[in-house]
Amino acid sequence: MVALSPELARWFAGRGWALHPHQQAMLDAAEAPATLLIAPTGGGKTLAGFLPTLAELGPAPAAGLHTLYISPLKALTADIRRNLRRPVEGAGLAIRIEDRTGDTPPAARRRQRADPPHILLTTPESLALLLSRDDASRIFAGLSRVIVDEIHALAESRRGDQLTLLLSRLQRLAPGMRRVGLSATVEDPPALARFLGAGTRILIADPGPDPDIAMLDTSAPPWAGGGGRHAIPEILAEIRAHRTTLIFHNTRAQAEIFFHHLWLANDEGLPIAIHHGSLARETREKVEAAMAEGTLRAVVATGSLDLGIDWGDVDLVIQVGAPKNVKRLVQRIGRANHRYNAPSKARLVPANRFEVVECLAALEAVRARDLDGEPRGPGPRDVVCQHVLLAASAGPFRADDLFAEITGAAPYTGLTRSEFDEILTFVATGGYALRAYDRWQRLKQTGPLWHLRDPRAAAAIRQNLGTIIDTELLKVRFRRGAAIGEVEEAFAASLTPGDTFLIGGQIVRYEGLNEMTVEVSRSPGRDPKIAVFSGTKFATSTQLSDRILALLHRPGWPDLPGHTAGWLALQREVSEMPSRDRLLLESFPHEGREYLCVYGFAGRNAQQTLGLLLTKRMEDQGLAPLGFVATDYATLIWGLDPVIDPAPLFDASTLRQDLDGWLDGNAVMKRTFRNVALVSGLIERQFQGRRKTGRQATFSSDILYDTLRRYDPGHLLLKITRDEAMRGLIDFGRIEEMLARTGGRLRLRRLDRVTPLAAPLLLEVGKVPISGLGRDRLAAAEAQRLMAAAGLDAAETGLGPATAEKAAGEASDSTADAAADKAADKTVDRAANKAANKA
Repeated sequence: MVALSPELARWFAGRGWALHPHQQAMLDAAEAPATLLIAPTGGGKTLAGFLPTLAELGPAPAAGLHTLYISPLKALTADIRRNLRRPVEGAGLAIRIEDRTGDTPPAARRRQRADPPHILLTTPESLALLLSRDDASRIFAGLSRVIVDEIHALAESRRGDQLTLLLSRLQRLAPGMRRVGLSATVEDPPALARFLGAGTRILIADPGPDPDIAMLDTSAPPWAGGGGRHAIPEILAEIRAHRTTLIFHNTRAQAEIFFHHLWLANDEGLPIAIHHGSLARETREKVEAAMAEGTLRAVVATGSLDLGIDWGDVDLVIQVGAPKNVKRLVQRIGRANHRYNAPSKARLVPANRFEVVECLAALEAVRARDLDGEPRGPGPRDVVCQHVLLAASAGPFRADDLFAEITGAAPYTGLTRSEFDEILTFVATGGYALRAYDRWQRLKQTGPLWHLRDPRAAAAIRQNLGTIIDTELLKVRFRRGAAIGEVEEAFAASLTPGDTFLIGGQIVRYEGLNEMTVEVSRSPGRDPKIAVFSGTKFATSTQLSDRILALLHRPGWPDLPGHTAGWLALQREVSEMPSRDRLLLESFPHEGREYLCVYGFAGRNAQQTLGLLLTKRMEDQGLAPLGFVATDYATLIWGLDPVIDPAPLFDASTLRQDLDGWLDGNAVMKRTFRNVALVSGLIERQFQGRRKTGRQATFSSDILYDTLRRYDPGHLLLKITRDEAMRGLIDFGRIEEMLARTGGRLRLRRLDRVTPLAAPLLLEVGKVPISGLGRDRLAAAEAQRLMAAAGLDAAETGLGPATAEKAAGEASDSTADAAADKAADKTVDRAANKAANKA
């Protein structure tokens, strides 16, 4: 147990501040080797993590690095530096606090290595660079404490796997180092404690009052697609009624489109802004500064503002679109009223009809404090490959010592010595098929020590450290003007001069590509022809999917709006509700095609993979499938012949075999291999200080992938690629979980028309380009026709003609899944063709 210095205690008392119970508990546990603090957002958990540091350093500390703070966000390190300096400077403590990220000037980074501050705030990537230096043992020799903030966010990704390896290395350099983890949203505290380190003590603070959360009362949302545009009048009313409102979207594209329409509707000129990771750093910093000053009334944002930055004036959070994940929703809700024991306030805006159901399930989970989270398997081995290169860059090492260091990290405790030796051989020689090439001869053994064959290779290794694989981005800049942000390289390649697109809430006109920079000018037009970028689509979590299935079986649905309750009631009357213990399949004809709808509730990625596997099997059986579309809750397949006996399609014993056959040579595998090759160091992102383009990296990885498949099919990276593909883009585990929970029980309902629950998926299918000014009217007419075919007319659903047209316009604006796009290339939806021909 340690106590605050008199200077710091007086500073707290002078402001009338008293320590919260969990902050005092952290002081009491200061000597514990590892502590995980779980405290609500706004509960002062970051200060709690630093209090033992401030107490131990005192008013006049000795030179040297005492505490290392690790954050998942650069912006969070800057925010913590500002907040931590207040008590330090206010109490007159001679404690140096500095941050070290990619934005830190080179001169400051050199000074920090020569003369480290008492407290260093950094990210996993910058820590990796420091540990790759030959003077790392000197820098970290006196390290006493490591604080990992927002540890739950790191634990769910490769960055977390890398961090555990870095912590294990730090522990070897500083054996007395104590670890602290901080989080507000933890579904499984013991699992997160194991991630932090063996013997971690768990402290759980009072969770505080329940948040004020509800669905925003709006007009009926569209049937499919949608980005929340239908709710803009009601959202503007909420903005007027609050000091600062954060409006979260799940993708950057959705945020850009919504902000554009919100700005057009902002007749009062309220100060509003947009913030996401593809905007220029200067633009993001201006928005952050304006938020800190309280001069903005609303900010449209994505995950870039999810984590613990303290925006004091935010008193309302609006989540547009279903959150897909309860833990992410809780994190976002916590941005409002960011104070201890102050209830957060949030409103959810479903973007389409099914999301009304999902939002209700998510709200109930939040109220029940039932967080979700998928269990993490063993750490990926490509991260270990990179760690071996990092170790070699720092100096010679013994294989036994490095093996002990790696298996001391929680995700790698199960790594066998033979697996480690295979990794070491790959890093040293490239593996069997590549060992003849000098380029991959990187390590050499001299006696018991391994070291770099060429010490000059250390610089290249450092340039390529890190596990974040971004989509390749190009800068966007006004001609003879300022930078605006970044767009994906593939998107830029699709542009021709004169095309317009949205970025940073502005419509810009593409002028050309100059030295890998997209040059644009301001466009006077109001409607951009091309959306910004596709963004990432989250999959609904397993736990939230289970809650949705349970909700569908309630009698009457009194907590749902009338339009949605009526839709579900008609589904129950016409067919039946999907259930958790058997797989509902609906088969019906429509417009000369046969449809099969599979209600798996396995998440978007798994439902997409299921569509690929089922259509392959249908092709083998001569059922002539033409295409499919997948959402989080169902896969809709259309073709020429009906499915009479579905059992052979869902034979679990051969499903994985079919997947293996489909994967060989597939683009998904090549994309996954590229990421694995980049992380493991087989190919470089940076070469001689210049970043390769996405096309160059992809070209290199495709050649290597084909070479290894042909000459070395048992290569380590091919094995890692298969493992990562199965739990990543393909998400086959959730298909297996779906088949396990249903026990192979199938329920096929043959119907004579489209069912109410399947009807919105046909709107997804109908997203084909229709040129001309009548697009919205044609789309609206098609939406009404489909709903009528499913027995859902405007009177039953509360969807009047004007709302229907608006809803259908939103549906047509959304981006269809890649699989649906490919299917549309082969067969255009007949209904849309008819509408276009009439026009």
